[in-house]
Amino acid sequence: MEFSHAKRMAGFKTLIFSELAAYKQQKMSEGADMIDLSIGSPDLAPPAFIRETISALAKQENQYGYTLTGIKEFNEAVAFYYKEQHDTDLHSASQIMLSMGSQDALVHLPMVFADPGDYILVPDPGYTAYETGISMAEATPYYMPLSFENGFLPDLSAIPEQVADKTSIMILNFPGNPVPVQATEAFYKEAITFAKKHHILIVHDFAYGELYYDGKKPISFLSVPGALEVGVETNSLSKSFNMAGCRVGYLAGNEQVIQSVNQMKSNLDYGVFMPIQLAAAKALTEGGWFGDEARTVYQRRRDQFLTHTKTFGWDIPSPEGGMFVWAPVAKGMTSMEFSQLLMDEAHVVVTPGNAFGPSGEGYVRIALVQDEEQLVRAAQRIEKLSIFKRHALL
Repeated sequence: MEFSHAKRMAGFKTLIFSELAAYKQQKMSEGADMIDLSIGSPDLAPPAFIRETISALAKQENQYGYTLTGIKEFNEAVAFYYKEQHDTDLHSASQIMLSMGSQDALVHLPMVFADPGDYILVPDPGYTAYETGISMAEATPYYMPLSFENGFLPDLSAIPEQVADKTSIMILNFPGNPVPVQATEAFYKEAITFAKKHHILIVHDFAYGELYYDGKKPISFLSVPGALEVGVETNSLSKSFNMAGCRVGYLAGNEQVIQSVNQMKSNLDYGVFMPIQLAAAKALTEGGWFGDEARTVYQRRRDQFLTHTKTFGWDIPSPEGGMFVWAPVAKGMTSMEFSQLLMDEAHVVVTPGNAFGPSGEGYVRIALVQDEEQLVRAAQRIEKLSIFKRHALL
């Protein structure tokens, strides 16, 4: 029997990561030793106190009921974190809500605030889940190019007035994925003014807010004056505490937005496992030291990889945050051609930049999710291709 798909399924394409994983498996079955730098999944474990907390609580018989929403301890821990780390006051009961990782909130927000045909302003290149949420809401993406010339910040003045007036949501992401740069306070203030003028909800994806380099701490959007009037910020413990599989995060900010998303979520799920929420609360209130350790690890990885690539002519801009490197491809090659070459000849898996939007063409995203030795091995394999001797960089 053959079943017909709903029309909305046209918006759910097979993700490039699945295609890369399948090709990697094919190469491995042929005997290739592949180094996978494509997916931003932390290779490190959560700190011991998180693992021990989950383990101890999971043995208790009373921990297995529905939590329904974020428990009091979790919401208060998020409020504590914002006060301690960003000098921002949030009301734990009305301005914070639990989510199953930040992607949960990002994908569902358009269904709450966008009608079919509305524009949603999305960074280009940007995280692939943004377009999934837009498709679910039957809205229309309007790409905001992130160009080198503009410091990889959106040029809000280039958005046509007729588009802005039909826009319901603007998605921002700093430090970015895949473009690992930070935003300035001046840009956030400009975005807030723009949002007020056109009645737009700003959604800031702050998933990499704890992963930054050279001591340059990112600005939380919610810490900027006026942000709470127009927007929310989403984050998770996936990257900051290596709790990716735990699926625990939060949405914080404008009270009306939080209430509306909570209303929708109450119809969709029954919360996150209690021990995970309690461990996450402990991480946010007692685990600030772990961020320093994680940043040290990723900065060493970044420096080792970029130092080696520079020796053979691949001059890659140094990321300001996150766990990715945004690297230009060799002249005369597309992002996909370059990625394919690296998989076939160097046995290194990276993600072609055009998978993140039209403006990603000409780049590849490299995830720093292997130890320093593996990252240097990957660079050495790419060096042996001599491609940067044959082609000048863009």
